[in-house]
Amino acid sequence: MSAPGPAEPSADAPDAPDAGRPLPDPVLRYLEHLRVERRVAERTLVLYTDALGRLVRGAARLAVPLERLQPHHVRMLLAQLHGAGQSSHHAPGLSPRSLALQLSAWRGLYRWWGRRGGVALNPVDGIRPPKAPKPLPKALPVDQAVALASQVPEASDPALAARDHAIVELLYGSGLRVGELVSLDARPGPEAAGWVDADDATVHVLGKGRKRRSVPVGSHALKALAAWDALRGGVAAPSEPALFVSQRGTRLSDSQVRSRLRQLALAAGLPTSVHPHMLRHSFASHLLQSSGDLRAVQELLGHASISTTQIYTQLDFQHLAKVYDAAHPRAKRKDPSGSR
Repeated sequence: MSAPGPAEPSADAPDAPDAGRPLPDPVLRYLEHLRVERRVAERTLVLYTDALGRLVRGAARLAVPLERLQPHHVRMLLAQLHGAGQSSHHAPGLSPRSLALQLSAWRGLYRWWGRRGGVALNPVDGIRPPKAPKPLPKALPVDQAVALASQVPEASDPALAARDHAIVELLYGSGLRVGELVSLDARPGPEAAGWVDADDATVHVLGKGRKRRSVPVGSHALKALAAWDALRGGVAAPSEPALFVSQRGTRLSDSQVRSRLRQLALAAGLPTSVHPHMLRHSFASHLLQSSGDLRAVQELLGHASISTTQIYTQLDFQHLAKVYDAAHPRAKRKDPSGSR
């Protein structure tokens, strides 16, 4: 298997001179397992390839074969990645979140390798990254989200304008992940990962963990999808099953959707850069503000645990706090003199 290139420049300076080191056969076979058998997302495969490359280069620096790495070696590599920026000559070290991804990739490799008898010990088990504060997800205010969804994109090709409009309406109206959106097919079928049932006003998707879920589709999104469907045949390649296609007629990628969304937000005059997950956050936050039904929002988002959904209650409280501060005569926490 030809491994994908790294998703971003290496963050630890010691790797830089040896960044071209080829991945050994067990690592390549594990990545092939992820791609073919686990069918992980393309972005995940790229990130895991980069993380496993760091492991290979780190083990080489320690002069320890991968199959003989011990927990203290893994801790040493983790510390190097975290502290790479301590010298002014080094790039910044990896964040706790990035370190967690490294450990996840390394741990998965050794679990897979161990099941095949290649190693007797998983040196990554029990090792945790440093804790990081959990930032709240960013959601658009209701008026900005509606303005973006209502805008008819300007494009030289009316079909592409209709496509972009349908994409925004579906991301915001149904709270889809970008991977779920680009996996949708134009028509249902045994090979389809997902599709829109216009008659039932429902979108069926294959979410994380290959779990199926169905989400309602609002009237505005259905209208936008119908407009795109009427023009899609003039853009899509004859044998292309994807619902959303590029100018070349092939399935849109995650990165293409992100790029289009940034441009659409700029054209709509939004004061912030918008990405697909921000529309998913906006969907969840605005729905929770209106309904207060946390369990329903969990089901619509496809969260396995309600604790994942509960973060939106914090966003909801922030919204209420802003309303209180702006409207209540006793909301001011400081008197005009500045004292409490």
